[in-house]
Amino acid sequence: MTVDVQSQCSMLSAMMETDQGYESAKGLNRGIVYLMSIPYILIGLIIWKIYKTNKAG
Repeated sequence: MTVDVQSQCSMLSAMMETDQGYESAKGLNRGIVYLMSIPYILIGLIIWKIYKTNKAG
């Protein structure tokens, strides 16, 4: 048996409800995109290196 649970940090929730929440949300979204892009860049570099190595040989 499983139960779906949703939670949010109370400080983040309070910050987003203020007038400055929009700017904070934009910064939070940029941080998430930045963290999500790093693995894709690393995998891309690895694939490029393998391609370049195989093409040269």
